[in-house]
Amino acid sequence: MGDVDDVRGLDRRLLSVVHACGTDPRVAAAARALSRAGDHGVLWLAAGLAGAAADRERRGAWMRATALTAGASLLSMGVKRVVRRPRPAHVAPLVRTVGRHSFPSSHASSAAAAAVAYGALRAPGAGRLVTPLAAAMCVSRLVAGVHYPSDVAVGAALGAVTARLGVRWMTGATAGTVPTPGAVPGSVPAMEAAPAPASGGHG
Repeated sequence: MGDVDDVRGLDRRLLSVVHACGTDPRVAAAARALSRAGDHGVLWLAAGLAGAAADRERRGAWMRATALTAGASLLSMGVKRVVRRPRPAHVAPLVRTVGRHSFPSSHASSAAAAAVAYGALRAPGAGRLVTPLAAAMCVSRLVAGVHYPSDVAVGAALGAVTARLGVRWMTGATAGTVPTPGAVPGSVPAMEAAPAPASGGHG
């Protein structure tokens, strides 16, 4: 029990330190905006749908990436109902929450899943934009005082693993390959599609 109490104590102390950053009105406003944008994974689902609309050749892959992101969020909600860990009570929250349970963070799950799934598509700018935004989303939940660091860490790991396991299904790629931008998942490369030269016999 001593080790568990030590971990819980560290969780509380780390949260208090990060939450204190919210005393800066600009930091608090950013945390509120990110937290609201991440409710139910709305920001990430909208990004996936926008990618599907803009990248018509890989629309199917974008839609599957969006589905993976939504699935990670739903999975975290299911775990949350089982664990039923109360939200932090020793800090004043900066935002309202949809539910009472804290572990794991669904915001972190959907953010990490989006970073992995959309990043795997190698869309121009996706890595430079989605990954930092996903990290900021995770931190915002601590600044807002509605999750412990362990909630966010486990939520992010859950989302990343969920998306990573679905990458091959998402892209339609064979093991170890990812379609390049503009490639249609499941299409046959030109070299493979070309007919073999006639050999002059059947043997």
